[in-house]
Amino acid sequence: MGRDAILKSIKNNKPTLIPSPEINLESFEEEIDVLTAFKEKVALVGGTIIELDSVKNIDTKIKSLYPNISKIISCVDESQLGTILISEKTDPHKLESIELAIVKGELGVAENGAVWISENDFPIRVLPFITNDLILILNKKNICSNLHEAYKLIGKRKRTFGLFISGPSKTADIEQCLVIGAQGAMSLTILLIDN
Repeated sequence: MGRDAILKSIKNNKPTLIPSPEINLESFEEEIDVLTAFKEKVALVGGTIIELDSVKNIDTKIKSLYPNISKIISCVDESQLGTILISEKTDPHKLESIELAIVKGELGVAENGAVWISENDFPIRVLPFITNDLILILNKKNICSNLHEAYKLIGKRKRTFGLFISGPSKTADIEQCLVIGAQGAMSLTILLIDN
């Protein structure tokens, strides 16, 4: 069966569309300290949280965490540590040796420790996956309680690509052995800032 025949068969056999279920979002509301819950969930999925009282301390903290790396891409104004410049025209294949990427996190989710990032904040889509280590800079005030709230917030933003990242890349599909960094960064550090 060729490609065209398969696509024609799919088109002719589509199920009848049904409306999406209505969800009572009030049933997901709970009185929690979103910052504390977020920090707990990030630790649970293998990420690291570091709280900073000022953006002025970002580069000092990153240098102390990664003193021996030299191939750094910074996509944030708050860090001047970038040694490699990229743009939308950069060939992604040339990023295979990136040691550290620094990207802005737009939104954190207390429910699962995930951080929303969008290509508005990094010009090459493969960057968060190809770097050895990933740092996300997130403002504490941009943490919501659950994914329902998060989807409502990101639904209003203009973007063509974005994703939730929760902890470093990991899989246990191969011989039932946990592998860190299988499809992405080996480590994820979230720098939480107040302003």
